[in-house]
Parts: sequence; structure tokens; C-alpha cells
Amino acid sequence: MTRSRRAVRGASGVLGLALLGAALTQGPATAAPSATTAYCGIGVASVTPGGDHIFRGITATTPPTASTTTLGPKNLYPDGKARLAGGLAVTQIPDGLKRRQYVVLGTDMYLSSYQTKGYTDDVVPGTALLTKVGGGWGSDFRYFEESRYYSGTTVVRNNAYALQSGQLNRWTITSAGWGSKQVYTGYSAVKTMALISQTKTYDTFLANTYGGALYTIRIPLSGAPIVTKVRTSTWQGFESLVAADCGTQGVLLLGVDQDTGAPFLYAVGHANGTATVINGLGRVPRTYADVAYFRNYGAADYDNLFGE
Repeated sequence: MTRSRRAVRGASGVLGLALLGAALTQGPATAAPSATTAYCGIGVASVTPGGDHIFRGITATTPPTASTTTLGPKNLYPDGKARLAGGLAVTQIPDGLKRRQYVVLGTDMYLSSYQTKGYTDDVVPGTALLTKVGGGWGSDFRYFEESRYYSGTTVVRNNAYALQSGQLNRWTITSAGWGSKQVYTGYSAVKTMALISQTKTYDTFLANTYGGALYTIRIPLSGAPIVTKVRTSTWQGFESLVAADCGTQGVLLLGVDQDTGAPFLYAVGHANGTATVINGLGRVPRTYADVAYFRNYGAADYDNLFGE
């Protein structure tokens, strides 16, 4: 299992692990006292306006260290069509990697998948597939994510989430398709979210508001979401949030200001309301100019998120 994890992450662009430093007051959040440090890195992928995949590795030094940007498969999607994308699940196969994610192209949702030649980013001919899920994904949708909870390499729960105007939608995904839609109202103030924790019975997101507050939203399989305030201000600048596991310490959180292209990295301890430890590690030394940013993760239980 350890070898598999390292191979997938290495191919995903995480080039090393680094020690979390002490809190550094940079970016829009005020750092809380330092939590226990851990060796962590985050693999972030994105879709360009031209429909290409890009892979980035960031290590949690203070300030953060960015690896060389890797241009993944080109022309996966039509120019100017990609708007939203869920996390990119990576599975090792005998001759390389298989990657899959949901993506909104124009106003249609698709399941996208492809296989690579070995551990390169060259696509095996004939393996790049787009399977249409459905239409109606207009500009009123501003966030999408898929949560696949694993036991070993088996998906035991699969849900999709979307912010649509003032509501938060959830679907259950099975071999028969998307169903059991749930609609939760009262989310018009939410700007974007990041999945930070997964269990058999619920998912938890970290969400920022247009007014600058930061909340956790725990969504159980049954019952209403539980919304808890984490911070009251300064988080309004991020249009994209991406989280990755950081062992038993919590998660690494990347916030991207898509107006300026400025990315900032945070180490977030286990979510505990306003007592949640958030260490600002500083600005990532890159400028981002892509359409959608998402988690790049291994398709197994070692990459289930544990942020709450």
C-alpha cells in the first residue's frame, strides 16, 4: 500500500514532503497558534481555458515551495467550455495511470476519464472518454465536488455536491446513475467550498462567504446540514478552495484568488469551530490563471480526507 501511494502521488506532481513550519501571517487569514507539525504536500490539478490538464505539487514549507508545473494531457476538452470540475481520482493500472473526474462543459455535466502511457501524461489512444450525465448546468452553478469514500480501493459511498444560486444540492451516485437528490436552502452567502473530511456517514466542507466569514458545513446522509462558524472575516478573496489530507493533523488548504491569480497555502487543524487552528504558510510562488482547480488524489482509503 505504501508503494502504491507513493507512485500515484509522484506521478500526480507532488515532488516531495516538507515540514510544516510555524504560523506565518500572510494572505487574508490571521494565523492561530501552531498545531503539531507534520510532513505534508498537496497535489493540485486544474483545467486551462484551452481544455488542458495542469498538475502542480506544493510542499508545506514556510513559505510554501512549488514544484515545476506539469502540463498534462492537452485538448481534453473543447476550448472555452470547461467551467466546473470535481476532484481527479488517480488509479494505478498495469501500464500506467487511470484518471477520472466529473466536469461541466458549457451547460452539460460529463464523466471524464483517460489512461496514461506509463507514468507520463501522454494519453493512450482511444482511452479519453466523455460520458454525458445530463444538462442544465448553467451559470447559476458556482461550485461542484464529488466525494468518494473508500475502504481499501473500494468505493463504499459516492455523493456529488453543487452550489446552485442559494441552495446546496446533493446526489447519491450508484452504478444506475445519479439519484436521491437532496436540496438544502439558505446558502446564497456561500462563495465557494472545499471538501475537508469524509466518513461513512457524512461529508464536511469548509466554505467561505462573500462577506469574508469561514464555516464548516457537515452534511450527514440523513438529516439537515450542521453549519459551524470558524472565522468571521478576511476570507472573501478566494474563488477557489482545494484541500488535501495531511495525515492525522488535518488538511492543507489552498486558496486561489482568481481575480489576481494569487494562491495561498494554509495548514488547517481538525475543524473545531472558532478554536480551529489555521496556520498561514504564505503565498505559493506562482500565478494561477486557470478555469477550475481541484484535488488530485489516489483512489484508495489512504486519501480519504480527515479534516474534522
